[in-house]
Amino acid sequence: MGATEIYVAVPTDRDPKPVRCFLTFTEDLHALADWLQKCGVQSVAMEATGVYWIPIFQILEARGIQVCLVNARHVKHVPGRKSDVMDCQWLQYLHSVGLLRASFRPEQAICMIRSLLRHRDSLVEMAAVHIQHMQKALNQMNLQLHHVISDLTGITGMAILDAIVAGQRDPQALARLRDPRVKAPEATIAKALVGEYRREHLFALRQSLEAYRNYKKLMADCDLEIEQYLTGLDAKVDVQEKPLPPSKHPHKPRGNEFRFDLRSHVYRVFGVDLTAIPGMDAITAHTLLAEIGADLSKFRSAAAFASWLGLCPDNRVSGGRVLSVKTRPVANRAATALRRAAQSLHGSKSYLGDYYRRMRARLGAPMAITATAHKLARIIFHIVTTQHGYDESIFAAEEARHRKRTEARLRKQAREFGLQLIPLGGSLTKVVPWELLSGGGRTLLRFALKRREP
Repeated sequence: MGATEIYVAVPTDRDPKPVRCFLTFTEDLHALADWLQKCGVQSVAMEATGVYWIPIFQILEARGIQVCLVNARHVKHVPGRKSDVMDCQWLQYLHSVGLLRASFRPEQAICMIRSLLRHRDSLVEMAAVHIQHMQKALNQMNLQLHHVISDLTGITGMAILDAIVAGQRDPQALARLRDPRVKAPEATIAKALVGEYRREHLFALRQSLEAYRNYKKLMADCDLEIEQYLTGLDAKVDVQEKPLPPSKHPHKPRGNEFRFDLRSHVYRVFGVDLTAIPGMDAITAHTLLAEIGADLSKFRSAAAFASWLGLCPDNRVSGGRVLSVKTRPVANRAATALRRAAQSLHGSKSYLGDYYRRMRARLGAPMAITATAHKLARIIFHIVTTQHGYDESIFAAEEARHRKRTEARLRKQAREFGLQLIPLGGSLTKVVPWELLSGGGRTLLRFALKRREP
């Protein structure tokens, strides 16, 4: 499948010419669908290459033909010389004998939100590029404004930039536009605004400022469109009968965050409050919704869900020998969001925070992030499929087992060094040498080891 032409193969008994080439114009794609229906084809396998598969996928799906969208990596080993004709014939054979697995694709309503979210992400990236252009223009004029205030696109920064573009050159007058919440004093800001205002750099600054504002407007329009789509999704919970609990960390939207109540929409669609899970926020929950959807029944278990995300070991065994246990490299936005959520747990006092720090001390930061993201994925799968809210108390038993294992390990290490651990109660444990405990005239030495509080 390519940008300009598509090769299609059917069983040899269905048509005298079983392999045909079609152009990618809409008229030709409909002709392709007509030919498949004429041949009595009910199921089709196709490679997911780029975005070229989307139009033909939608046309075939609308015709009632079951489409098996397969990963190109799974079918890339074609016997003999590689060509488009052999590729389509190889796909047709593998599909006819049931050796292909369809890739996960959420329902159409979720795909629409996913497309808008990815488009919004590209708008954020392009807006960030124009912020860099503004900083470059300021550097070339030796204006150090972005070094004395934390956010060039904040209230103070935008007010000063607008004044500069309007023709104001007095540093004192520009510094008086400072917002009272800015930590930098007015004198420092005035000093940073002394430079060489060159015409060519001012022109670049003006255009970059206009482009940044234009992208911010496009983002706002995109937010309205996403909110309309979210409103149209089916609700799993009645927010009137079961209102959303108040947020533990309420704040006003900052930076490029959505300007509507995203948390309420995600709660209504999922039926549970995913933001109650430590490390999860409304943005991460919305990313999961847009990439996967609220229906996780297509995954047979939590393990299959974590495997699809690429968050579990990909065991490769040959001849009884383990070749590799590394996680499978996948480009999955949902997995990336869970990894960010896992990394944010480094200072959390919850069970998941303890788990992340424990894994980091044992395995290092990268593997600890993956392990914690894997645990988050299993928790999310459980609470979404069972519709039971997150409950921190269910981890008390796991924490008790971890304490027992830790105590057993400490006792074993103490015996290896000829020591004994004697519980004192509270948060201290006494360590006494064996030979001193057996009596004798020696002085009793005591060593206190502080046990970490939960």
